[in-house]
Amino acid sequence: MKDFIHKLVLPEFIKDSRLTASVAIILALSLLGSIIAMIMNPLFGLAMVLIFILTVAFAIYGTYILAGNTTNFAVNLSYRIKRSEQEAMIKMPLGILLYDSDHQIQWVNPYLQLYLKDDDLVGHTIEAVDPNLNKLLNEVLAAKTSENHLVDWDGHRFEMVVQDDLGVIYLLDITRYAKIEDKYKAERLAIGQIFIDNYDELSETMHDQELTSMSSYVQNTLSNYAKKFKAYLKRIDEDHFLILVHMQDLAEMEKDKFSVLDKVRQETSRNNTPLTLSMGIAFGSDSLSEIANQAQSNLDLALGRGGDQVVLRQPGKDARFYGGKSNPMEKRTRVRARMVSQAVSELFKDADRVFVVGHQRPDMDSVGSGIGMVKLARLHGVKANFVLDTNKTNYDVGRLVTRMQQKNQDKDIFIDPEVALAEVSDKSMLVMVDHSKYSITYSQKLYERLKNRIIVIDHHRRGEEFPENPMLTYVEPYASSACELVTEMIEYQQPANGKRVLTDLEATAMLAGIVVDSKEFSLRTGTRTFDAASYLRSIGADSAVVSLLLKEDIDSFLEKTHLVATLKMVKPHMAVLCGPDNKIIDPIITAQAADTALDLENVGASFAITRRSSDTIGISARSMGKINVQIIMEKLGGGGHLSNAATQIKDVTIEEARAKLLQAIDEYEQEND
Repeated sequence: MKDFIHKLVLPEFIKDSRLTASVAIILALSLLGSIIAMIMNPLFGLAMVLIFILTVAFAIYGTYILAGNTTNFAVNLSYRIKRSEQEAMIKMPLGILLYDSDHQIQWVNPYLQLYLKDDDLVGHTIEAVDPNLNKLLNEVLAAKTSENHLVDWDGHRFEMVVQDDLGVIYLLDITRYAKIEDKYKAERLAIGQIFIDNYDELSETMHDQELTSMSSYVQNTLSNYAKKFKAYLKRIDEDHFLILVHMQDLAEMEKDKFSVLDKVRQETSRNNTPLTLSMGIAFGSDSLSEIANQAQSNLDLALGRGGDQVVLRQPGKDARFYGGKSNPMEKRTRVRARMVSQAVSELFKDADRVFVVGHQRPDMDSVGSGIGMVKLARLHGVKANFVLDTNKTNYDVGRLVTRMQQKNQDKDIFIDPEVALAEVSDKSMLVMVDHSKYSITYSQKLYERLKNRIIVIDHHRRGEEFPENPMLTYVEPYASSACELVTEMIEYQQPANGKRVLTDLEATAMLAGIVVDSKEFSLRTGTRTFDAASYLRSIGADSAVVSLLLKEDIDSFLEKTHLVATLKMVKPHMAVLCGPDNKIIDPIITAQAADTALDLENVGASFAITRRSSDTIGISARSMGKINVQIIMEKLGGGGHLSNAATQIKDVTIEEARAKLLQAIDEYEQEND
């Protein structure tokens, strides 16, 4: 009996105090019942005692059997768990590799063995067995993160986890799911809009037969191009098309660099009907409505940059540009100028105050066009001023300010930025002239205060950085200058009582702005430029005073000459000028030096690099038209025109800026091979 009890190992659930108490109570009641039965009837009591003894015996025996069965169940379950773990490690679709501190293989499970193929792996280094796997291992270890890494190995996509402290590599093959994801991404929809830039201008001078022929040519050319890349094309207007394309086919279009732009431009030019196309393409959102709106915004950006180019951008991301190789052709009409002039007048009437602001370090074009907008606002009885600190100006602007302050009718045009900020109200309006990038505006505080009540008048190609909700935008890259645009607007104003809009000196200032930005009518000059200059001369602009205002002082001339003397040819027809790293040079002098370099033989583009401040390097870029310096400057965070652009780079030396410039030039040449 003692041996039996010693052998009896109660299961844990039997040892539970609550169950033990319940069994003890039942046995005690049974014993009590037997005693009571014995007292009442000895025979019946004897039977009850016998039953009680049998119950205890069966309970003990049952507990013994239950204990054995429980032990057997636990042992069997433990064995099955360990066996399943081993089977899983060996057979599950998860590659496992054990390695030591020398990256020698210690064990590989059969699943990973299928990828490594070699039967004898143990004792060999990972690099000797598979160099690509060893490279992936080193990359993961160098990353020093516990995150899973997606890697491509042996033609498959794996999710890779490395526990270097244990010497274990886990590789989960997710190729099937990666293919599904890739297919989803490849078949996402991109929406594009195509616009014939100068259709209206050409159609006005064509006969019906010529117009039909031109329209059919564009339709057939675009249809063939869309068919080549499996895209859907739909003409929605005479000069407007809709294109739908999958992302995989859009990638092929990008590799092709949208050659249809060059094809249309070149073939129509040979027929003396030069057409250019602009495209805005958007993708990357789950909302088709958002993509469509972004496509329209991209098209507007392409047109604002001068047309003949493609803008690709997904919502919230940076844009990619293609094309833009040609100089913008003049596409403005007097109808457009008159409509803008009238719209500006209506907006001015609803404002209690108009502030006109140019770009930082304003030049004659910025100041001249600003003066014109001030006088245009005052013509409608609105108080207006040009925001400028007259104590901090370039030499040419300083001469103009001095002359204007000496004349009673012109001395109140300028207002200090701090005074303007104190006088601004919720009904005031801000006019940005000669720039559209808010980061370079003359008064950032004033811009932030009135950023929802802005008019933009600019002749530079529009960049990604642009006011979010301008009340009116007049961006014409085909114009020589902002002064030219403002002059056309003034022409359509009818002053009451025969009053003049501009004084002689104000007209002279605007003419000076045109002269400066057109490089004395030699660059970016169209028929409208001469029309605007003629109008300004007719109302009192004095070309002799223009020459006086634009005269260089001796120090500036010498500084420019020294800068030009540093000229070095870095590419065929490309010259770079570098100023000293320890001297700050005025950006006007830098720009003039770049202009002067263009006058030299075999120089098709020039880049002048100088220090603007203690932490800023400026680059002024000029071109004769064949080299697109705007694209080169955009690679360095700047922008401008095809033939006139600039940028600023923070926290670099002159040599570092030069190296960045040369890299951008190399990229530009590779893209345009």
